[in-house]
Amino acid sequence: MKALISVDMEGISGIVHSSETNPERYDYQRGRELMTAEANAVIAGVLDAEPTADVLVADAHGTFRNLLPEQLDRRARLVRGKPRALNMLAGLDEETDAALFVGYHVRAGEGPGVLAHTMNGQILDVRVTGRSLGEIGLNAAMAGHLGVPVVLLSGDDAACAEAADLIPQAVTVPVKESLGMAAAVTLHPEEARDRLRRAAADAVSRRTEIPPLALTGPLDVEADLASPHTIDLAALVPGVSRTAGARTVAFTAPDYGTAYRLILLLAQLATIRPA
Repeated sequence: MKALISVDMEGISGIVHSSETNPERYDYQRGRELMTAEANAVIAGVLDAEPTADVLVADAHGTFRNLLPEQLDRRARLVRGKPRALNMLAGLDEETDAALFVGYHVRAGEGPGVLAHTMNGQILDVRVTGRSLGEIGLNAAMAGHLGVPVVLLSGDDAACAEAADLIPQAVTVPVKESLGMAAAVTLHPEEARDRLRRAAADAVSRRTEIPPLALTGPLDVEADLASPHTIDLAALVPGVSRTAGARTVAFTAPDYGTAYRLILLLAQLATIRPA
């Protein structure tokens, strides 16, 4: 049995502010430790259910260099650094039996959700066949494209509600109740880890009962971008065009794998500043 655990940071228990998720801010080291501990709880839960499982952990926040390798459960392998294929899902393939999303957050414009955004502050919304998707939906659909079910998601209550709407059968673990962009009522980290371990074991045990989120092509995709400069760059990509909306670009993809890669490209273009 092979499992891929994708670990973001904003949805970790105890984390409510960007000072805890940004490498340039004073409380980042504490955030890294909390993130690593929750990853370990989920690794332990997977291995409780499947002691011989091959467990890959994808560091899926920011630089993709946040999890502390020396503190990670040695029974798992760590995927870190960027750029890399499949981004937050690096290590996922058709042979993967289950994906687990840890520390995820609600999409931009929704909530209230702790540190809500979609990929970065320059992506205001992404719509696939008219449905607004954030990192939860975009990544779950990529897993589904490869035939892999997302069996577990943890984060704040808004993130869990977003996941439940997309994948009703998945196990969700709310580790905090959002009060806004930078405030929450949060579980004690040890309580959150206990719940995550039990939930991960349960989710992996029921993986065959949870269908992959499959979006079949062709797919019409629209993205609302914050920066006019990003829109200028996006319009240079073959197949991507400006729409009547001042902030929107659009394209049609033959399948979701192609759509996902183009969305990742738009997110990367959003990090380029005018010369």
